[in-house]
Amino acid sequence: MKNALTISGLTKTYQDFILDHVSFAVPSGSIVGLIGENGAGKSTTINAALGLIQRDGGQVSILGKEEIDGDIKEQIGVVFDGSNYPEILSPRKLNRVMKNMYHLWEEQTYFQLLKRFSLPFDKQIKQFSKGMKMKLAISVAFSHQSNLLILDEATSGLDPIVRDDILDMLLEFVEKEERSVLVSSHITSDLEKIADYIVFLHKGKVVFSKPKDELIEQYGMIKCGAAQFGTFDQSDIVAYRKMEYEWQVLVSNREKMQKKYPKAMIVPVTMDEIMLLYVKGEKR
Repeated sequence: MKNALTISGLTKTYQDFILDHVSFAVPSGSIVGLIGENGAGKSTTINAALGLIQRDGGQVSILGKEEIDGDIKEQIGVVFDGSNYPEILSPRKLNRVMKNMYHLWEEQTYFQLLKRFSLPFDKQIKQFSKGMKMKLAISVAFSHQSNLLILDEATSGLDPIVRDDILDMLLEFVEKEERSVLVSSHITSDLEKIADYIVFLHKGKVVFSKPKDELIEQYGMIKCGAAQFGTFDQSDIVAYRKMEYEWQVLVSNREKMQKKYPKAMIVPVTMDEIMLLYVKGEKR
């Protein structure tokens, strides 16, 4: 399968943080969710992949090219967590700027999206709320025939109704198989709805890169007491955590573990629970 984005051994060293040989891919036609706690390296990974910060090592290929030239920039839509455009502009004036930047700028699509998000055409961006700025950035990203969307916490600050609308837009976007999305988010429930793959970063390293369905449908949590915990094969345990009244044990094959341990209570897990056990739990 062709990849829209391939990151191999990406490394960036700061005084207090190391992005440590990060590797994963965004297959064409897919949505990849990038998750991890604050400071895990999600934004650093995105910035280094886009060439916005200098990387210390590793290779990046975007839409088949290792250099981000003008043609590639035309095909990438980027939305960052924060202000994306000069704040003295209004959306209408921003339209004129974008017409000069992108050969394939779709003015009609842009203004339709502004209306869809109830954004004023002539109000200065500096007067927008954080959520309004995010809606504006998403409107721009969807208006120049991008083949790869990269969104860094793009749904933060938005109410659930608008977030759901944007998730639907992302699903519509990848209906054309050559289009792909990389989206980092703290809101893992959003990614459970739309992502095909999940990449989990923790302290600058990739913990796993797996199909979302495998994580949601196969992973499970055993809730048990200390005596039962002692009967488990250590090789069956992905991570575990001792709570006040129970042990929580993460397993990677719920059905197999239920057959092996018929008396165990094994329940499905959410992405948040998987993250929590990996980060705060212990490994065997």
